[in-house]
Amino acid sequence: MLTVDDDRLQRAQESLTAHGLDGLLIGPGPDLRYLVGYQAIALERLTCLVIPATGNATLVVPQLEAPAAEASGAERLGVSIKPWAETDDPYALVADLLGGGTRVAVDDAMQARSLLRLAAALDTTPGLAGVVLNGLRRRKSPAEVAALQEAAAAIDAVHAAMGEWLLAGRTERAVAHDIAEAIRGRHETVDFVIVASGPNSASPHHEVSDRVIAAGDPVVVDIGGTTAAGYCSDSTRVYHVGEPARDYAEAYAVLMAAQEAGVNAAVVGAAAETVDAAARGVLADAGLGEFFIHRTGHGIGVETHEHPYLVAGNREPLQVGDAFSVEPGFYVPGRHGARIEDIVVCTESGPVRLNHTSRELHVLSR
Repeated sequence: MLTVDDDRLQRAQESLTAHGLDGLLIGPGPDLRYLVGYQAIALERLTCLVIPATGNATLVVPQLEAPAAEASGAERLGVSIKPWAETDDPYALVADLLGGGTRVAVDDAMQARSLLRLAAALDTTPGLAGVVLNGLRRRKSPAEVAALQEAAAAIDAVHAAMGEWLLAGRTERAVAHDIAEAIRGRHETVDFVIVASGPNSASPHHEVSDRVIAAGDPVVVDIGGTTAAGYCSDSTRVYHVGEPARDYAEAYAVLMAAQEAGVNAAVVGAAAETVDAAARGVLADAGLGEFFIHRTGHGIGVETHEHPYLVAGNREPLQVGDAFSVEPGFYVPGRHGARIEDIVVCTESGPVRLNHTSRELHVLSR
């Protein structure tokens, strides 16, 4: 079960007041899990956490989902649970709970069918709750950092056993199946498995195929899951079946230096874009800049991708407790690619890596 800090709802209320809002409306998804620990099912029936600017929050749920909502522990946080029957109008109920307030924001992932009916019931156009919640979610508490450390250790253990599964003559899909089983053994869910071999390694989000892994192939393995504590892992390592060609080995050495530069730049107070610039500059100086085609990193927490994003143009200063990936790569179309990814946390004493498996090119002998 996701552990929820007792003050999250209070901080959310303080933030929504600062933004001049009357309330927040949160449906099933990561914001609901973050705020009250409830892993709600996204149904056609409305589930909505109503957080007014003042007073206690109410969790509006279909009657048949009331036992699950009660089991989530949300009431421990002072949240009232309000079930609605099949013939009730839950959208009118939400409007009543806001007491006539119309300056509201909805969670960024709310289903359109819920959003549109809430907008009609409130006779307003809601904003996005990200302006209120992103700042709260991005800065991790010590307990959250500990949960991310646990998740990082779990995925590190999977990478440490990769030589058992990643063998020449096997398909990417077969290898991915074994990896997924290993992730599931250490996490609550498997979120993604990328096994990209040979020319497929030049596609950053390739996932898997029936391609047979062969001697001489680089293989990019990017994997992650969510632990029982509710926090995500995400780590990428590169494996090579047999000794790599000289040009690939040299490019990989540059990539290691780029990732190191990116991590070292992730200091409190630095603009998020400086991490991207530091990693990108190393690759550009070596003539690989055109092959680095994505941002350097993304925040991580109860979602694999969340704020802050490490990309050119993001001048937000990094803060103590920010947790994010640093994952530069190079991708030469039709030939090969590589990416190195660690989760990093900003601390007052400098950036701290949470992943600890070797970032060297892992050369497999078979």
